Formats: sequence, structure tokens, C-alpha cells
Amino acid sequence: MTPKENVVLGLIQSLGALTLDRLAGLGRMGMFFFYMLRGMFRPPGKFWPVVRQIQFIGTKSFFVIGFTAAFTGMVLGLQGYYTLSKFGSEGLLGSAVALSLIRELGPVLSALMVTGRAGSAICAEIGIMRIDEQIDALECMAIDPYAYLVTPKLLACLICMPLLVSFCDVVGIMGGYVIGVKLLGVSGGAYMDGVESSVVWNDIYMGIVKSFCFAFLMIWISTYKGYYAGVDKGYFGPEEVSRATTNAVVLSSIAILVCDYVVTSILL
Repeated sequence: MTPKENVVLGLIQSLGALTLDRLAGLGRMGMFFFYMLRGMFRPPGKFWPVVRQIQFIGTKSFFVIGFTAAFTGMVLGLQGYYTLSKFGSEGLLGSAVALSLIRELGPVLSALMVTGRAGSAICAEIGIMRIDEQIDALECMAIDPYAYLVTPKLLACLICMPLLVSFCDVVGIMGGYVIGVKLLGVSGGAYMDGVESSVVWNDIYMGIVKSFCFAFLMIWISTYKGYYAGVDKGYFGPEEVSRATTNAVVLSSIAILVCDYVVTSILL
């Protein structure tokens, strides 16, 4: 066999090995998702662990969500005013701000902020438990690690995300009100009437569906990356936890944006 043929066969072999590795990873993620859901119906009890996770994921995210929502609403109010003023339609500012937040920006920004604040911490926490062999200890004690570690976080995030998205929407709309009405002189009545008349149940429903989908994706990816930190390479060190945490945040953010498009295309 000629050297050129050896090179070609080596490339094909490398491509095949990479493809098989990625397929095995996808299969493992699917099994992880199944075990995560199965953990809802297995001991130990979930009430107090879920309450603690609600406090961590939800309560501690209010400030960053509120801060992000306020300035997002203010920017929407400012940009929307100067865009609508070119067509003499300043009275539609409330509709533009409300629909932009409720349908798109509220769910997406809330999910990205929670991913950066809570998702990274969740991945690092489980990753440290993996390299310290605490997960192996749970299995030795016949405790389901999925039910003990992953499922409470999923339940808490499913409870928190719709509430955080609603909070983000309200704060963002009020931020747009402050800029549009108090600073730029738009009629307050016209602004609130635009919000009331333009927002229908389908808009709110889309935001709720997105919040649940984003919660599933964030917890699924973050816990999976932490759970298998270092497993593929067979080396369990701090750098594997940091690498898993970075990958979890990046992959979760990309998955959220892709899911946002898919859900919008289905429900629009």
C-alpha cells in the first residue's frame, strides 16, 4: 500500500472513530435524560432538596434577571421610540416593547442569565462530586444519584423559570415605560393601552412554553457535563471540571437559541 493510500485510510479511520464517539455521546445523553426523568418517581424524597434548589436557582437569580430586564426594556423603549417616530407611530411603543419581551427577549435572556449564574455552578458542583468519587459512594450505598442529585434541580428549575420569565417581562415593560413616557414624552395611557390591546394569550403561552423548554435544556446539559466530567479521558482533575463547566455554559446557550427558533417556528 502506497504512503498516499495510508494517509487516506488514516483520515477515514479518524473520521469514523470521531463519528462513533459522537454517536456514543448522543446515546449517553439520551440515557441520562431518561434516568433524570425516572428519578422523579424514585426515592429519596424531593421536597426539601427542591426547596433548596428553588432558593438557589430562583431566588438568587432575581437581582440579575431584574437588572438585565430593566436595561433591556429601557433600550427597547429608546430604540423603539426613534424607529416609530419616523412613521409617526409613537403610540405603538407599548405594543412593540411588550411583544418583544414576552415572545422573545424575556424567555431567552432569562434562560441565558440563569445558565450563566446557576447552570455553571450546578455543573461545577456535580463535577467536583464526580472527581471526589462522591457519586460512586452514592451508588455503593444503593442511592440513585440521578434522583438524589439531578431530579431536584430539574423540578426546581421547571418551577422557577416561568416565574423568572414573568418577572423579567414585567420589569422590562416598566423599564420601557420609564424611558418612553417619563423621558421621551409618550402618552402613558397610550403606552399601557398598547400593552393591553396587543398582548394576547398566545403570546404569553409562547413565553411559558419556551421557559419550560429552556429549563429542561439547561439542567439536562449542565448536569450531564458535570456528571461525566473526566469520564471520557479517564482523568479526574480540576481542569476537567473547569472544561466541563465551560462546555456546559456554551452548549446550553447554543441549545437555548436553537430551541427558541424551533419553538417560535412551531407556535408562531
